[in-house]
Amino acid sequence: MAESLPLEMLTHILSFLPLSDQKEASLVSRAWYCAAQNALRETNVQYNIPVSSASLPVIKSLGLRGVTCISLTSLDGSPASQQVLESVAYHLGPHLQSLCLSGGSPTEASFVALILGCPALRSLDLSGCHSLFTSGTLLAQPETSQRVRQVLSGLCELNLAGLRDLTDLSFNRLSSCAPNLERLSLAYCHLTFELRLTRGSFGSPDSSPSQLSFHNLLQFVKERAGRLHALDLSGTGLLPEALKALGGVAGLQLQELRLHGCQDLSTEAVIALCRLQSGLTSLDLSGCSELADGALLAIGRGLGHLWCLRLRKLQRLTDAGCTALGGLRELRSLDLAECCLVSGQGLAQALGSGHRASAPLASLSLAYCSSLKDASVFSLIPVLGLSLRVLDLSSCVALTNRTLQAICTCLTHLSVLRLAWCTELQDWGLLGLGEPSEEPAQEPQVQLHQELDHQASVPKDPSAQPQGPSLLMLRALQELDLTACSKLTDASLAKVLQFPELRRLSLSLLPALTDKGLVAVARGCPSLERLVLSHCSLLSDEGWAQAARSWPRLQHLNLASCGQLTEQTLDTIGQACKQLRMLDVAMCPHISMAAVRHLRAQLPQVTCIQSRPLEMPFPALLARPGSGGQAPRMHQELQRRPCASCPAHFSHPRPAPHLVSSLVRSSPGPY
Repeated sequence: MAESLPLEMLTHILSFLPLSDQKEASLVSRAWYCAAQNALRETNVQYNIPVSSASLPVIKSLGLRGVTCISLTSLDGSPASQQVLESVAYHLGPHLQSLCLSGGSPTEASFVALILGCPALRSLDLSGCHSLFTSGTLLAQPETSQRVRQVLSGLCELNLAGLRDLTDLSFNRLSSCAPNLERLSLAYCHLTFELRLTRGSFGSPDSSPSQLSFHNLLQFVKERAGRLHALDLSGTGLLPEALKALGGVAGLQLQELRLHGCQDLSTEAVIALCRLQSGLTSLDLSGCSELADGALLAIGRGLGHLWCLRLRKLQRLTDAGCTALGGLRELRSLDLAECCLVSGQGLAQALGSGHRASAPLASLSLAYCSSLKDASVFSLIPVLGLSLRVLDLSSCVALTNRTLQAICTCLTHLSVLRLAWCTELQDWGLLGLGEPSEEPAQEPQVQLHQELDHQASVPKDPSAQPQGPSLLMLRALQELDLTACSKLTDASLAKVLQFPELRRLSLSLLPALTDKGLVAVARGCPSLERLVLSHCSLLSDEGWAQAARSWPRLQHLNLASCGQLTEQTLDTIGQACKQLRMLDVAMCPHISMAAVRHLRAQLPQVTCIQSRPLEMPFPALLARPGSGGQAPRMHQELQRRPCASCPAHFSHPRPAPHLVSSLVRSSPGPY
């Protein structure tokens, strides 16, 4: 019957599905395939294309479909890269609106030729493209500069982050070719600060051929004040005087400003910024370690239109400052991670204030807030409401089962829940059961299993809803992180991990997870795309032989330090998980490089990480995040998109899945 529907109607129906579901639907029939391709013609879908001669047919195919947003990876100065760039300019250039060359090394000539073939560009990402700026001669020829200016007249967004060789001269040449810029990123570029605010002008002889100066940037901002709306100066070492000068530019009305890691900024400078740029809607002051409560008070009073605020790792911030957030009625996303003095009481008071009735939070991060306790979370959860979609409580080690059950009771619309390193969580909390009775003759785990056996013996109504505040109440979950919740066992995981829509799951560092739990999770969560099971030492080849067939959509898999796994598991994964893109089998002593190469031969698109145990020190890997060391934060494997407004990564296979590695569905943004 569906075959008889018009193509336009099929396209409209499929457009409501996630990307992975659209892929599955596209395999039904030719009509559904065409409808899925049409549904993907969106401006916020980016195709990541590896640069190789094998990509040429895919580029031609994407050109026929009118794709407008691409990212080229592994770009260098080789003839193959030159050929790919020519193909992109010819097939995609006329309608390409967003182009990302991040981390590539194109030649200046090939870059100019590519840009001249893309007259519709609105967004250009050159972050990390050092080869274009090393010589300092990019766009030095007036004729070339004039032609590029004509092509880039519609460019609105330019990303120059991390360019170590960017100078005033090269920045001026490039920016002069984009007269209508609205968004600019110079994050982690080396800025020099000699405030000569009354001397020179944009493009004057004061421009330096050997360094990028704040003076030159300030002149640029003055020239573009009426159009520039978003700036990213993260990691540039911005000084308080420089921020005041920037905020005071006549006619400048910034909407988005990122100053992540600018550790010299003072509270007084932020107060001045809030007074001068009251129209800000997004502000990132994470890592500005000198800021205290006064800065947050100024933000609460002066930035009434703010919808996204990031204050991660502000060690001086306290609950007194958080009370000022009650004035931010439009706030939708808040990040207070690693603010060790924030207990949540002030935040609960602010969000529960009577005059804050509209636009409740959609995303909240309190990760690594060591002062957070059950009592403060109980007062906070009711005021968050059903609008909350993302909640990150990672490494809040004092939280217990009571907090989890409160979340399951009140925040039933959550799509992302991160509880990594909440080591007090137990099976009882996930199952929504009462605390075990304190009978000395009976161990808690024995009592739990007896309770579960009793429940299993009672006839169940298939349509019945979960009883009690169990994890099953969060039916909208798409991401769950239970890393290092070491008291959890198969007894609860096999019962509650039943989420058909779950996309990302981390169960690493769970010493009691066995093959039984793995198989149950596979059956209950068949849509997983990212799975982290590192340091689960009880998992074996037998478990994977049963589980792998349930995960055909799996793209990222971490099995590091799963000591019982052998090459048989790689064979199983190679046969069942055809969409796999990344596999980590580091510190798996029974998996050899020969087995990894064999898997790569089966699935050439897979990136494998494999090492011998001695190459990666085991104690460093097990160091708990937030403990003061520099150990890797393994539980952040699933936390790279902590905010609902940030891009989320998905994969969607094309006719040649090993050529187009992934799709990125993202909301428009400057960075």
